[in-house]
Amino acid sequence: MKHPYSTPEAVAQHLLGRPFSDLDEDEQHVLRHVVSRHVELQDDERLAIHASYGDRLADRVAAVGGSWGFIISFMLVLVLWALLNNDHVAALLGIKAWDSYPFIFLNLMLSMLAAIQAPVIMMSQNRQSIKDRIYNRHDYEVNLRTTIEILKLHQKIDRLTQDVAAMRQGGTTPD
Repeated sequence: MKHPYSTPEAVAQHLLGRPFSDLDEDEQHVLRHVVSRHVELQDDERLAIHASYGDRLADRVAAVGGSWGFIISFMLVLVLWALLNNDHVAALLGIKAWDSYPFIFLNLMLSMLAAIQAPVIMMSQNRQSIKDRIYNRHDYEVNLRTTIEILKLHQKIDRLTQDVAAMRQGGTTPD
């Protein structure tokens, strides 16, 4: 006798009460995995695992650039820059201001930093969104597998309950 959960079509019909063809692509994918009992990585998961050096660098730049440590140290550099380039403070320290007000060189440096940092952070955010999609797909798969296993257990308990009730009424043992 063929087991009722031997094909994805049988699992869909028996446990979910719907034909396999009516399920969406993710549900079909999970049912195939449940029946085969093995998990394979999809293309985007393989890409996320094997990130290039540039991708890993973008992740590190985004992690540093989005931290309070970076923000505070960057603010300190800007304040120090403004103080050292103030004509009065520079004269007191005996140095010559290299970028006096309105800090044209500082503006150039900040513009170049923003021009480079923004796309790098966006690359990292794109990678993070791929990671989030993978995580969500795995989470969905685990939830659907759990639901299917609970439905299987529920059916087994129902069968056992019916068998016990039949034994009590008829005094016979079930097959």
